[in-house]
Amino acid sequence: MKTFILTSLALLISLMTFAQSTPSDKGKWQIGAFGGISLPQGSYQDTLGRAHTGFLGGLFIDKYFSGNTFGLGIDARYLQHPSRSFDSVFFSNGYIAPVYHNQQAFKHLAVSIGPTYQFRKNNLGLELYARGGVLFQRFPQYEQILTYTDGSGTTHTTTILQTQNNNNRANAWMALGGLRFNYALTSQLDIFVQADYLTTIGNQFGGQSSAFHIEQHPAIQSLPNGPKEFMEDWQQYYMGEPIISKTFVQSVNIAAGIKYRLPSKAKSSQAPIQSTQSVVAEKNIQVVVKDEQTGLALSGVTVTIKNARDKRTSLTNSHGEAENFDHAPADHYLIQGEKNGIQTNQIQLSPDDFKINGSTLFVELRHNDPRFTLVGTTVECDTTTIISGINTTLTQNQTQDNMSQISDQEGKFIYQLDQHADYYVVANQAGKYSQTEQVSTRGLNRSKTLYVTLKLGVCDLQTGVNWIVKNIHYDFDKSHIRPDAALILNNIVSILKQNPSLRIELSSHTDSRGNDQYNMTLSQNRAQAAVDYLVSKGIDRSRLVAKGYGESRLLNNCGNAVNCSEAQHQENRRTEIKILQY
Repeated sequence: MKTFILTSLALLISLMTFAQSTPSDKGKWQIGAFGGISLPQGSYQDTLGRAHTGFLGGLFIDKYFSGNTFGLGIDARYLQHPSRSFDSVFFSNGYIAPVYHNQQAFKHLAVSIGPTYQFRKNNLGLELYARGGVLFQRFPQYEQILTYTDGSGTTHTTTILQTQNNNNRANAWMALGGLRFNYALTSQLDIFVQADYLTTIGNQFGGQSSAFHIEQHPAIQSLPNGPKEFMEDWQQYYMGEPIISKTFVQSVNIAAGIKYRLPSKAKSSQAPIQSTQSVVAEKNIQVVVKDEQTGLALSGVTVTIKNARDKRTSLTNSHGEAENFDHAPADHYLIQGEKNGIQTNQIQLSPDDFKINGSTLFVELRHNDPRFTLVGTTVECDTTTIISGINTTLTQNQTQDNMSQISDQEGKFIYQLDQHADYYVVANQAGKYSQTEQVSTRGLNRSKTLYVTLKLGVCDLQTGVNWIVKNIHYDFDKSHIRPDAALILNNIVSILKQNPSLRIELSSHTDSRGNDQYNMTLSQNRAQAAVDYLVSKGIDRSRLVAKGYGESRLLNNCGNAVNCSEAQHQENRRTEIKILQY
C-alpha cells in the first residue's frame, strides 16, 4: 500500500506538468472532516511496536489561490493504534504475565501544513496533498514479569521486557502525503475518499528522542514445558544483559469524509442591479432542548437544522443550547433533536417567521425519555481524585443485561436506567478493583428527577491490601451463595481473570451473638462456599484461600454480653478479601 501511494504521487506530479488550467474565479476556501482506518507499518507494527490496525479522524482546511488549482492546507488528525496483548505463559514451576500500567494503545495527534493541488472535471475531482508538521505521541506502558520457584522453594521475580519512554510520550517531526478523490453533491458540498502515508522524520525533537523504546532480555532457548521440567535460573533461558530497541511511527491511512467549499465573492465592474422586491432580513436561529418531564436543560442532544440546501448538526451544551445558526437566510427549515435513540418534537420555520422583529429566532425542543440518566464519576478510592480511562460495567439485576463504558477525561460515564429497576456498577480493568455499587430507580419520581449520580471508587491492586466486599449477604444460619451475592462474586472472577498473578484470601466474619465455635464453623463454611463458586467459574483453586474467622475479628466493641444495636452487629458481619500475592 505504501509503495502504491508513493508511486501514484510521482505519476500524478508528472502528469500535472502538462495539465492546463483556466483560472476563472477567485480562489476558494474549503473545510472537511474525515474518519477511517489506520494501518501501522514496519517495525512499529511488527515485534517492537506491536501496534494493531486502529482508527483515525480529523479535519482539514485548504485555501486555493486564483484559479483554484494550487493551494495551501492545514491538516489536524487523531490516530489510535491498539497495542497487541501479550499472552500469559505457564510452566511447571512458574509463569510469565503481562502488566499494563495505562491504556493499551498508541495515541497520536498530528498537526501539519503544506501544498495542495486539485484537478476537477464535472462532478469528479482529484486532490494531491503533501504536509509537514509535528506528531504528538502517547505510548502504552507495560512490562512482562517472569515469576518462578526454584528447587529450594525460593520465589524469583524478573522483568524480562518493559517499555522505556519518558512520561510515556514524545514529540516528532512528521511528513504526510496522499490522494483525495472527490464527488460533488452540490456546487459547494463534496464527499470523498482518501489514502495517505504518515511517517515521523529524524531521531529527536527538541533534544528528546522521538522513538518508542523497549528494554528486553532476549530469549536464548525455549522455556520448560514438561511436567517434570522446571526453571532453576532464568538466565538459562534469557540473556542477562538487556537490549534497548526502538521504533518510529509510520502508517498508511484510508478514510472517507465530507467537505464544504465556501462560495467565493467575485468582483464585478457592473453596477449592482436594484431589486424591486422587498428583502427579508437574515436572522440567527438559537435552539434550546429541555427534558419534557422535569423542564431541565438537556445536554448531549444532537440537534439538526436543515433546509433544502443546507444542514447544520451540533450537540447541546450544559445549558441545553445547540450551536447557533447565524445569518440564516429566510427559508423553510426543519429542526429536530435526538438523544439515546429517542427523537425530540419537530419544529418547522417558514419565511414568514423571519419577518418578525428582532435578530434571533428562539426555538425550544422537548425530549421525552422516561428513563433516568446515571451520571457516574471514577475516583481514586482513598483520595477521591478524579481518574479517567477506567472501564465500567453496568448490570441490570432483573435481566442480567450488561453494558460497558470507559470514563472520559473528566472521569465521567453515563448510562440510561429504566424506571423501577435495580443495577450494579463496577470498575473492570486490569490492575484495579472497585466495590460493586448498587443503583436503584425504585421509589424515584421521573417527573421530578432526571439525573442519578454516583462516585465509583477505584483502587490499585497491591500485595497485603485488605478490602471489605460490600453487598455479599447470606440467608440466616445458611452458607449457600444467593443470586444477589453471585453478582458480586462475578466481579471478583473478572478481577482474577484480568490479573493472572493475583492470589487472594477470601474470609468471612460474624457478629458476637451465638456460640463462638458455631460462629467459627459457619464463617468457614461461608468462605468456602464463596471459594467454591469462584472455582466453578474457572479460577484455579491454588489461587484462593478460604478462611473463616467467626467473631474473632470484630470491628467494634460489640463482644459477648455487650448490648449493641443491629447496625453495630451488621458492621461485624462482613466478607473481606486480602491480596496474598500480586
